[in-house]
Amino acid sequence: MKRLYPEQPIVGIGAVIIRQGKIALIKRGNEPSKGKWTIPGGLVELGETLEQAVIRETKEETGLDVENPRLIDVVSNVDLDEKGKVKYHYVIIDYFVHVKNGTAQASSDAEELRWVPFDEVEKYDLTMSFRLFFRHNRERMENDNESVNKPK
Repeated sequence: MKRLYPEQPIVGIGAVIIRQGKIALIKRGNEPSKGKWTIPGGLVELGETLEQAVIRETKEETGLDVENPRLIDVVSNVDLDEKGKVKYHYVIIDYFVHVKNGTAQASSDAEELRWVPFDEVEKYDLTMSFRLFFRHNRERMENDNESVNKPK
């Protein structure tokens, strides 16, 4: 599958991992948006369900085993070159996931992983698509954090 100047949109997934009022962000190690911050994620492989993809990609990028993916949003990321031709085109399906076990650390194509308080997220050099996603879904993510961390 050709990522650079593709012939059709490419399907990716993102994992929203929240713990104690903080969201897991990774610093991208590859293009597009190398060096920018976003949530863990990657591409869906042939024959893989979206839920399988988000569980696999989360493990690859963070070392965390996650479960119970819940759809939160779908975003589009289209990057044009200086001539207006589509350089990258991704449709990204984002899921809340809950950590089963593991120790969070950057791996795979993630340069760094940080747990970032919601109030500090927009201070980071975010990918354009994640910045829009965060602004649109911040309240939902904060509410998810509260429901996960309530004593039972």
